[in-house]
Amino acid sequence: MQHLIAPSLLAADFANLGRDIEMINNSEADWFHLDIMDGVFVPNISFGLPVIEAVKKMARKPLDVHLMIVQPERYIETFKNAGADLLNVHYEASTHLHRTIESIHNYGMKAGVTLNPHTPVSVLEEIIPMLDLVLIMSVNPGFGGQSFIPGSIDKIKRLKELILKKNSKAFIEVDGGVDNSNAATLVKAGVDVLVSGSYIFKSADPIATIKSLKLPVV
Repeated sequence: MQHLIAPSLLAADFANLGRDIEMINNSEADWFHLDIMDGVFVPNISFGLPVIEAVKKMARKPLDVHLMIVQPERYIETFKNAGADLLNVHYEASTHLHRTIESIHNYGMKAGVTLNPHTPVSVLEEIIPMLDLVLIMSVNPGFGGQSFIPGSIDKIKRLKELILKKNSKAFIEVDGGVDNSNAATLVKAGVDVLVSGSYIFKSADPIATIKSLKLPVV
C-alpha cells in the first residue's frame, strides 16, 4: 500500500480556511488531520466542534481527528456527530483505554491511540489488535512548527515489530516535523500515514508539496 498524506489544519490560514480545505480536496492528500487541544492536556488551545462541523461540510476526504484533551471518553459521541471518521485519543489521557476504543468503534469510527515522545510502544502490547491506527508524536504535542525528534525512527520500527507480532492491522501515523528530509526514512521504517502542517501550508505551492510527500524516494 502506498503511504497516505494527512495535512494538519492547525497550520492552515484560518482567515481563508475554505480556500485551504478546497486545496486539500484538489490535492493528492488522503485525509484531513484535525488537532483538538484543550489547554489542559497540552499547553495550547486550538479549535473545537464548530470548526470540525464546518470542515466536514466542505471536505471530500475523511477527517482524522486527534484529541489532545483530558477525559476524551466523554466526547466520543459528540465528535462523531461533528463529522469525525477516525478518532484518535492519547494513551496518557485515557485511564480506561480498552473501554474508550470499544466506544469509538461502537459509534462507527475507526479508533486510534497516540503516544507522546516519552511513552514506549510496549504500553500497547495488550490493545494493539483492537486498533486501526497508532499515532507516534515525533515532537512534543501542543504546538506546530517544531523540529523532528530523531529517536522517533527507532520507535516506529519497534511499533512495526509489535504490530506484526500481534497480527494487528493498525496503520502507523507520524506527526511532528515531517518534511522531505525525513519522509522517505519514515516510510521505510514502516509509517503508513504522514501528517504535515507548516511544511505544507507555508510552502509556495502546497499542492506540489503534498505531491512530493506522496512520492518520497525510498
